[in-house]
Amino acid sequence: MHKNFLVIAAYLGAFSVALGAFGAHTLKAYLSQQSLTTFETAVRYQFYHVFALAITGILYKHFPNKKLPYAGNFFMAGIILFCGSLYLLAILGTTHFAWIGAITPLGGAFFIAGWVFLALGIKAGQAP
Repeated sequence: MHKNFLVIAAYLGAFSVALGAFGAHTLKAYLSQQSLTTFETAVRYQFYHVFALAITGILYKHFPNKKLPYAGNFFMAGIILFCGSLYLLAILGTTHFAWIGAITPLGGAFFIAGWVFLALGIKAGQAP
C-alpha cells in the first residue's frame, strides 16, 4: 500500500508541475484573471496534497495500521474532487457550469478527513 501512495504522489506531482506551467504559459492568454486565480488555487492545493500523500505512504511503511490508507485515499479523492472541480470551473467558466462549484466543498471535506485520518493513523501506529 505504501508504495502505491508514493508512486501516485510522484505522478500527481509531475502532473501538478505540468498543469502549473500550462496555466502560467498557455491559459494566461485565454482566461480571465479570476479564472486564472482559480486554476492556480487548484494547482497549489494539488501540490500540497501530493506531499501529504507521499508522507502518508512513508508513514504507512513505518506505522502500518488501518487509518493511514484511509488518509491516502481521502487525499486522492480530495485532489480529484476539489482540484478537479476548480480546474473545470476555471476552464469552462461558471456561466453554464456553476453546478460544478457544489463539488468543491466535498473535495475540501475529503482533504480535511485525510488530515484527520493521518493524525489518527500516526497516533494509532506502532513501530515495527
